[in-house]
Amino acid sequence: MSEMNPKIVLRGFVAAALVAVFLGACSDSGMGERVLVARPEGGDFVLQSAAGPVDTRALRGKVLLVYFGYVNCPDICPASMAAGAAALNALTPEERARTRMIMISVDPERDTPAKLKEYVAYFHPAMIGVAGTATETAAIAKSFGVGFLRQPTRPDGGYAVDHSSQTFVIGPDGKLMELLPLGVDTGRVVAAVRKLL
Repeated sequence: MSEMNPKIVLRGFVAAALVAVFLGACSDSGMGERVLVARPEGGDFVLQSAAGPVDTRALRGKVLLVYFGYVNCPDICPASMAAGAAALNALTPEERARTRMIMISVDPERDTPAKLKEYVAYFHPAMIGVAGTATETAAIAKSFGVGFLRQPTRPDGGYAVDHSSQTFVIGPDGKLMELLPLGVDTGRVVAAVRKLL
């Protein structure tokens, strides 16, 4: 996989930070004006899983929970994936069959499809982990208003990737319907899925 272009990723991170501050709401500026920032559009993507390509167009009719993260994430990703697993477990078997949770890696240098499969299966066997090239990842992240930034490599060779933490709810028609913040309770995730099934 090609290396990430830091300028592209940084621009996306800054844009996402601004979106995170203003997303879906009006904000008072110092001059008393109200500024409205549009919700990201999202969009279809084709990325690689351990079982082969995952094309969101082939998943029409299902509700998708899309999360951007990475295998070596120390805290935010495990919390978000555990919340997604709790929501999947709270659905009936019929509802769960019509729902998919997909984690898109923001660390394509290290996250192979095989590593992603092992990682997401730890949380729930129905979850899917996918990866693409650095260019593909940056383009998809931009369409969802997601920012991520690879930090400098530490002396031990490891590094962190700062990234947005919301979960995106995609309706059966492929349209982005809702953004769920980090720490959202299971009931809200389940309600977001059920209203679209």
